[in-house]
Amino acid sequence: MTTSTSTSTTNTPAARGRRLALAAAALAVVATAVPLGTTANAATTSATTNAPGKPTWCPTVPDHRVDCDTMRRPLVDGTPRLGTIDVGYAVVRHTRPGPAKGTIAVNPGGPGETLIDRAGLVAAALEGALDDYDLLLLDPRGTGKSGRLPCKVTEADYRFAPRAEQQDAVARCAEALGPRARGYTSAATADDIDAARARLGAPKLVLYGLSYGTYLMPVLADRHPDRVESMVLSGAYPVDFDPLVRATAQHVSETLRRICERSGACDPDTAVRDLAAVAAKLRTRPLDVTATLGGTPRTIAFTEDKLANLLYEPASRGIGSHPAERSLLGDLPAALHASANGDDGPLAALVRAEMEHTGTEDQASFLAVTCNDYVRAWDHDAPLAQRRRQYQRALSAANPADFGAFSPKGWTEGQSDGGDNCLTWPRKNTAQPQDVDLDLPDVPVLVLSGDLDTNTPEANSRRSAAQFRHSTFVSVPNAGHVPELESTGCTLAISTHFIRTGEPGDTSCLAAIPPIAVAPVTR
Repeated sequence: MTTSTSTSTTNTPAARGRRLALAAAALAVVATAVPLGTTANAATTSATTNAPGKPTWCPTVPDHRVDCDTMRRPLVDGTPRLGTIDVGYAVVRHTRPGPAKGTIAVNPGGPGETLIDRAGLVAAALEGALDDYDLLLLDPRGTGKSGRLPCKVTEADYRFAPRAEQQDAVARCAEALGPRARGYTSAATADDIDAARARLGAPKLVLYGLSYGTYLMPVLADRHPDRVESMVLSGAYPVDFDPLVRATAQHVSETLRRICERSGACDPDTAVRDLAAVAAKLRTRPLDVTATLGGTPRTIAFTEDKLANLLYEPASRGIGSHPAERSLLGDLPAALHASANGDDGPLAALVRAEMEHTGTEDQASFLAVTCNDYVRAWDHDAPLAQRRRQYQRALSAANPADFGAFSPKGWTEGQSDGGDNCLTWPRKNTAQPQDVDLDLPDVPVLVLSGDLDTNTPEANSRRSAAQFRHSTFVSVPNAGHVPELESTGCTLAISTHFIRTGEPGDTSCLAAIPPIAVAPVTR
């Protein structure tokens, strides 16, 4: 991905909007979407000769001084026998003379995404604030410059395995980490960010969280309320989210309706019926799809749960960044219609393309944080057999209509970080789950939600906003997960204005965000 623009149009509002939207990709990454090893434009983030005392990995950012350091932190507070961990961070300094007006701390999602290697792109995305704000970029423990954590469970192997094999992989990962798994939690990363703040001498932080970052940043605010100036949460969900992920299931159908209505390329009701028909077909007759994963040909059984995962995560990724170009979401109505009428070829082609673009990064940090922290439909302290019974009771008690076009089992097994994926994560030697009863500071909060987001839909983002006494909710049309990726730069302009003023300002630019292209559905 590039952030370059034509020199003849660099200073026009439209060109600046495009540049910001492209740069925002550095913020809008999630662990199951973009390889952890992906780096930003090499011209802005590759290591160069640095000043004495600066780590060799410290990135360079044009027009900004960048300071980097490593903190030695206890792996688990109060348990010195488990040792320590070195946590790396970078600070992109403001450009105007004099002291910084404030410090922005970003988390791009995952859990398990890095920041330091994307410093140039993150700085470009927030360029409207970095003339007088510093930017704190910390690699969460277990990632990047903070002790990359392995357990030999890759993203490709995890995502495309049957649910039982996913649960086996979760158990193997926990066994590989052993008692050190207790050190990889949202609370620990929140404390690391605050420790970096204290080192910098910054009195407070502007917290900017995207996707999983919208879970992490409220945890930080709960633990360090006096150190929060304001918050921007994009693609948000609440800490006490529904472990069966029902609102998201319903929003998948609503998203199909919206893209059909706005494009005129398909009938909204037909698209939803086709989705339900294909989900029902895959329940009993999986589709075999062969693709190359990590250089090795592999055939998977594409079942209802894999269809659910396709619509939950990848279909929402990057929506709005190139609205005129083909996308997975835009191609789905036609592929579903063909499959519902007996032709599985177009759907298989979409699945194959997704498989071949899935990374092979280790999922240790992702699994450790989500399995340690997230609310579940079972008692974390119960033995495995009892957990299974508790989960099945919760699933049986749920209203099937709440899962949209999917069956309850098919939908929940499609969640890479929800449903019963962590059922086999043992309580022994692992952290207590995150407390959902947060005491949050009364600070300005902006919550941004793409109205085509099938990962963290509007209903969840509104619940996230409701956690705070003074929050502003902004729905971004024709954008997915997360809305900063939309092509006009409007969303980033709103968030930058909020950072500076505590208010979203003029949001009329949202009306100019174009609808995405949708492949015509032919009968």
